[in-house]
Amino acid sequence: MGDEKPGDEKRYLIPAGLHRVEQEIQRSRFITTVAHTPTVEEAKAFVARVREEFADANHNCWAYVVGPPGSTGMVGMSDDGEPHGTAGRPMLTALLHGGVGDVAAVVTRYFGGALLGKGGLVRAYTGCVQQALESLPTLERVRKTRLAVELEYASIDIVRRLFAAHEVQVVSEEYAATVGYRLELPVTRVDAFRTALLDATNGQVLVEVEEPED
Repeated sequence: MGDEKPGDEKRYLIPAGLHRVEQEIQRSRFITTVAHTPTVEEAKAFVARVREEFADANHNCWAYVVGPPGSTGMVGMSDDGEPHGTAGRPMLTALLHGGVGDVAAVVTRYFGGALLGKGGLVRAYTGCVQQALESLPTLERVRKTRLAVELEYASIDIVRRLFAAHEVQVVSEEYAATVGYRLELPVTRVDAFRTALLDATNGQVLVEVEEPED
């Protein structure tokens, strides 16, 4: 989905919201639920909610990836009673190759009486996640940071005209002997915006970069 590169921490696709698809495989009912989970805690809470919702199911297998698409630093998975390696691992592999980050999936199975075998289970759980990702609405996650900017009153108009071009949002502003802004903008825009500020004010501006958001 999309052409994001694994490891690109600045811009990548994330689920736009909760998404659910369902299919029947050899009389077993498979329900796949996918959600945006930007932290391990949120991923585990999501899994717990789905497990509670489908508490009567035979299995609620799950996997999650916290971070950019393809990153393996913070991942988790569970076969939830299916034969070892036939559910959680295939689901995680599908997520890692799905082009979406900060994502968790739970595949709920209601057994229909037909045994799928290990290979059949791997194909089923892989296919369920792939099917869900193919129809998943997504948003672009943009990593942002904040700047503290101090400038002279004479520069207000020319500086404010730079905001839209560099995707800058004003978090707060303070008017005293000088004008102080606290601004938020994409990490990828910081260098160009700082250069534009210096050019527009002939160097009469103070810029302090805060830590980027996680």
